[in-house]
Order: sequence, then C-alpha cells, then structure tokens
Amino acid sequence: RMPVSVPAADRRQRASAAFSLSFLSLVFSITAFSSSYWCEGTRKVAKPFCTGQSKGDHCIRFNSPDASNSNAVQYIWETGDDKFIDRKFHAGIWYSCEEIIDEEGEKCRSFIGLTPAADRGRVLWLSIVAELLYIILLLTGAILMSVEMCYYSTVIDGLKINAFSAVVTVLAGLLGMVAHMMYTTVFQMTVNLGPEDWRPHTWDYGWSYCLAWASFACCMAAAVTTINKYTKTILEFKHKRKMLERRLKIKYKFPDH
Repeated sequence: RMPVSVPAADRRQRASAAFSLSFLSLVFSITAFSSSYWCEGTRKVAKPFCTGQSKGDHCIRFNSPDASNSNAVQYIWETGDDKFIDRKFHAGIWYSCEEIIDEEGEKCRSFIGLTPAADRGRVLWLSIVAELLYIILLLTGAILMSVEMCYYSTVIDGLKINAFSAVVTVLAGLLGMVAHMMYTTVFQMTVNLGPEDWRPHTWDYGWSYCLAWASFACCMAAAVTTINKYTKTILEFKHKRKMLERRLKIKYKFPDH
C-alpha cells in the first residue's frame, strides 16, 4: 500500500503548490494592473508667486520689504534651485498623478492621453490587451488547478486537466512578460516625447512594476510545478506498467498449480 499512497500524497502536494503559486500570481497581477505606481519620480516645476499671506519655500516672495532690492530680485530669477521646486508624481497603465503644492491630495490625469499618438495605438493598447489576457489566462489556470485538486475521478482525467492547465499557465507567463516589456517601452517613449508639462526630471520603477514581475515569476513557477507533476505522474505510470508486465511474465513462466 505504501508505494501507492506516497505518490498520491506527493501529487496532491504538488497540485496544492501549483495552485497557491497561480493564485498568488493572479492577486499580484490584478493589484499591479489596477494601481498607478509602476513608475515614480519628480518633476521640476517653476515656483508660483506668493499671494496674500502665503509664506514658505514653495513660492517666490515679491511682497517682502526686500522686493525693491536688486540683489534679491537677481537672486530669485538667476538661481535655478530657488526658482524651481520638485513635485512628486507616480504613473501606471491608466493614470498619472502628481502632488499639489501647499495642498493635500493629488491631481491625476489619464496616462493614455499623455502617450505619443504614434505609439498609443500600436504599443500601449497592445500592452493593455496583453495584460488583460494575462489575467484571464491566470484565472483560467487557477480554476483548472482547483478543479484538478477537487476532482476524484480517474487519474487519466486528472492528467488531462493537468496538461491543459500547464499549457494555459505557460501562455499566461509569455503574455505577461510581453505586456510588462511593452509598458516599459511606452513609458520611456512618453518620457522622451510626451507633453512638456508632464516630463519627469527623475524617475524610477515603483512597487507596482516590481509586483507585476513578481506575478510573472510566480506564474512561471506554477507552470514548472504543473509540468513537473505531469511528467512525474507519467513516469510513475510507465514504471507501474513495467512492473505489472514483469509480474505477468513471471506468472506465465511459473503458473500457480
């Protein structure tokens, strides 16, 4: 009984590991796709003039007692560091948001409208479609793996589901990789050719971008685990078949009288 129960328990553990990785990949991809922190950075914007009683380093003061001083005016207009201020921003597939100086909250606008018109139809929408297909295939693979875990019919039917879920998960991983790389290309093109009032001064990839690639890593790990489970089950069947054929040969040569 032990040679039969141990492989069955091992298959169950591998199926559970593959499902967990696939589900984790699905959660990561949905979170990254709906967020706007794929890229983060700062924009250099000119300081506004101080009005009324407004004070601080976020505006240029001309209503001070030294406003008539030529040295003070020359310092304000000729020193770049005093004339500009860094404004934080973050951007994703759908939105780009930047902080509002001297106020709470953010001002957001569509990232699709910021991309160059030549790249909007070719690369960006292909990236969005690939991301959506990636999520759909991940969901399909997770459903198939859950069905396989709860399916108590013949092992052959389980193998068919296992093979199909492996193919779906591998396709999902390939689409996810292509989608992430295309978004990277679109963002870099937007940095170079986008509107003047949006182009960042400094930028780097944010936590959503890292989460998207973590989703891809979990997806490929789930695919490898599923394929490994399928291959190992096939090898177990071949081994059992050889053992059965050997026993039948022995029984045929030495019949039990």
